[in-house]
Amino acid sequence: MKRVLLSVALGLVTVAGYAQWSNPGDDIPAYHPEAPARGTQLPAVLSGSQLSGPYFQYPWQVKVYQQAAKVPNVLYQLPCYCRCDKALGHTSLHSCFEGTHGAICSTCAKEGAYAYKMTQLGKTPKQIREGIERKEYEQVDLDQLGNS
Repeated sequence: MKRVLLSVALGLVTVAGYAQWSNPGDDIPAYHPEAPARGTQLPAVLSGSQLSGPYFQYPWQVKVYQQAAKVPNVLYQLPCYCRCDKALGHTSLHSCFEGTHGAICSTCAKEGAYAYKMTQLGKTPKQIREGIERKEYEQVDLDQLGNS
């Protein structure tokens, strides 16, 4: 019985690891190539009192959600390379910030902060997506973000 439980546990860890670290070159994660249709209401990004509790222990976790709330249509048009589209059924980077996933996943948080910064610099969602595909978001320092 212990072997069966150990095998199941190992299998679950393998599946979770594959979703997090699969080769992004295999395919591009889910995203929407265009902005939401006019009049379409996207699910809300967590905000206000929702940004407290065990998932929001560090300043960067709150900051990245505050930034995400300012660029929801951009996030909607971006993939998330933590592979949460496969593991959690997310349809774009926006999905990560509808719940707490963006607070516990550094890939999502870095991509969100990168998207916000690039939007502020006048980049289009397509240009931001290309930067994400080149892994430029990996240069984001979340601790520095929380201190700004």
